[in-house]
Amino acid sequence: MSYIDGFVIAVPTANRQKFIDHANKGDSVFMELGAVRVLECWGDDVPDGKQTDFRRAVQAKDDETVVFSWIEWPDKPTRDAAMGKMDSLMKTDDRFSPEKNPMPFDAKRMIFGGFAPVVTLTAKK
Repeated sequence: MSYIDGFVIAVPTANRQKFIDHANKGDSVFMELGAVRVLECWGDDVPDGKQTDFRRAVQAKDDETVVFSWIEWPDKPTRDAAMGKMDSLMKTDDRFSPEKNPMPFDAKRMIFGGFAPVVTLTAKK
């Protein structure tokens, strides 16, 4: 059964292209480690809620856009093996180097988690 890592971040709107460039470099590592797909979704219709919402969850400022992302893995063991390699890769792979591929957002406000799907629907072809 597949496994999903989900992320929500606030990216300065002016850094949209920097974010895309950063994601294209960094996300390729997840694919090499066995991910089935990676989606980085730029907020387009992210309404303010009455009690909570995506913007509040990441303390987004007026000049920031919420990004919703996920990595789809074929299963949890593949994901766990990939995450086990991340500490080493962060020290050795330029795609994770803060100098060569700096994060264009405040990672301290990122929310993330791992999720086991309980319902999966697909379109019939």
